[in-house]
Amino acid sequence: MNHQFRFLVIWLLVSSACFGQDKLKQPIPGLPRADLASVKMNQDTIAKLIQLINSTPPNDFRGVVVIKDNKLVVEEYFNTYWRETVHDIRSAGKGITALLLGIAIDKGLVKSTEQSIYDFFPSSKFIRPAKDGHQDIKIKHLLSMSSGLSADDNDDNSPGGTGNWLTNDNWVNFAIALPMLFTPGEKYIYNDVCPMLVGAIIEEASGKKLSDFAKENLFTPLGIREFYWYTAPNGRTGPMGNLYISALDFAKLGQLVINKGQWQGKQIISTAWINEISLKRFDISKDDPFANSYGYFWFIATKEVNGKKYECIYASGNGGNLLFVVPGENLVVSLISSAYGQGYGHRRSRNIFDYVLRSLNQK
Repeated sequence: MNHQFRFLVIWLLVSSACFGQDKLKQPIPGLPRADLASVKMNQDTIAKLIQLINSTPPNDFRGVVVIKDNKLVVEEYFNTYWRETVHDIRSAGKGITALLLGIAIDKGLVKSTEQSIYDFFPSSKFIRPAKDGHQDIKIKHLLSMSSGLSADDNDDNSPGGTGNWLTNDNWVNFAIALPMLFTPGEKYIYNDVCPMLVGAIIEEASGKKLSDFAKENLFTPLGIREFYWYTAPNGRTGPMGNLYISALDFAKLGQLVINKGQWQGKQIISTAWINEISLKRFDISKDDPFANSYGYFWFIATKEVNGKKYECIYASGNGGNLLFVVPGENLVVSLISSAYGQGYGHRRSRNIFDYVLRSLNQK
């Protein structure tokens, strides 16, 4: 019986591995597979990268997907993850919220980013403070983290810290009651309140939960079937993060951005909006060791590798979850990692991105 049990365990492990490999061979609509040499990426550099990931502890890096010239050229998973495994990308979900706002604008549900937040939070439904300044907060201020509200994710004593409102029955009432620290649009302060309010605006304008709006208008058109987006007991989806999605589907969203809102010939998001999210709104180079600027929930950076500079935009989430879009190279790199709360998570993922850049324009 013991021998039979051991045989069964081995058979299951082998079958699981074969099943995973077979899954990776299955075609993906809209993403033809190609070898590295065909897109002038160095195979030895990528092979060394994969070997380093496999051999370097800790074992909490989960996956890397690379799309080059509209072709899937790297898809590797690590430490129990497979193609279908959905993963919490944390604050990188903010970048997805920005895409959804663009869809809401395209559909006429939101007129423009110049609208006041009070257009969506009427006094008949929400408790609006009798204070000057709140009515001057526009959607564009939320998208660029410049609302002026007293919310700072890098200050444990900030009144608008996520822990102060996440379990609140009414997120919007809490947020719009926060004190104003400065005139909207004056400066950038990273926080979760701004994307939370953008998500609430989409929900109020569409009459749908943000997760349902995303499924109908973004995920389903891209063939993204498996995902989970945290919804609080109060019914609000968490647009500031906590979107669980696979590394491959994460990469698809980057491909949508690099193709100016198109997927398989269909315009999912307007080109104008893709251009908007990647415009430099604030210089954050003094506060961020990697990014130069901030756009609309997307970071903007110039990366120099082997003497060449690469302009990229990226969505960033705690733990080393990063989605890089490099328009000049027609390159998308999706990186997922479970190093939550660990400084090495981002450093490791950025080093992996460097390896990918070093492999470019080589045979």
